[in-house]
Amino acid sequence: MQQFMILPAADVPKESEWLRQQSCPVIVYGENDAMANADVIVDDRKAAEVLAKRIQTAPLTAMTLVQVLRSTEQLPPELGLDVESLAYSTLQAGNEFSSWLKTHESITLAEQSGPVILLERKGSEIEALLNRSELRNSITVEMRDAWVEMLELLELDQSITRLTIRGQGPCFSTGGELAEFGSAPDPATAHWVRSIRSPARMMQKLRDRITCHVHGACIGSGIELPAFASRVVAHRKTYFQLPELSLGLIPGAGGTVSIANRIGRQRTAWLVLSGRRITAQKALEWGLVDDILD
Repeated sequence: MQQFMILPAADVPKESEWLRQQSCPVIVYGENDAMANADVIVDDRKAAEVLAKRIQTAPLTAMTLVQVLRSTEQLPPELGLDVESLAYSTLQAGNEFSSWLKTHESITLAEQSGPVILLERKGSEIEALLNRSELRNSITVEMRDAWVEMLELLELDQSITRLTIRGQGPCFSTGGELAEFGSAPDPATAHWVRSIRSPARMMQKLRDRITCHVHGACIGSGIELPAFASRVVAHRKTYFQLPELSLGLIPGAGGTVSIANRIGRQRTAWLVLSGRRITAQKALEWGLVDDILD
């Protein structure tokens, strides 16, 4: 199995269908007129080889990621979310995720009390505050359900002109709660849940009335969900990261749609394949956020 392909920009074929015929991630370094035929673009050969080493740790996941990104780029958001969820469930049944899960089975989730999300209405606007700072506002099942209920309120009440979402504590959200990974009865049921009770789908549907103010760590779904909003404002010291490859998974909270729509599939692929953080300033330059405030 070919796990990746590294090409200098000058050697990339220009045929429009070429990339779709490749089963592995195509890493291109340099620049030319055929950059659309790259899954990810880096500056030089050394940077390409760094990505290749990461891909070798989870080659099936990396392959699935670029295939999903190639597809979602061509699809309306709703169908893109279907593709992402199906691929995510496929990987949940795979060896790469299973290997990660075996080494993290001892993670436990501390019990929390009080409202998961605090809501306050001010005239025609709603202020929402993620209220699980002890868990760094991770997206637990409880948080997911509260997020959906908040969006259901926005959908039902047309007098609400703006929903602004913030996070309590040191960060907006560190993403999916690791203690709950692998807790679904089976991958098919997990896909069913994501299909009928998905914050991502509702964020996409209602995005024109949503603003997110993010700060601190925005990891995994902690940026995948805000990226759907019509406006994302970041604190200057915010950082963003998509670490899913190390778990044997791809972004599963809508990121292959929301983030790719903002920064393109190639930069989205780089975020996942590299696992590296980017600063708020870089996020602003790329279009992942719309403004930076202190």
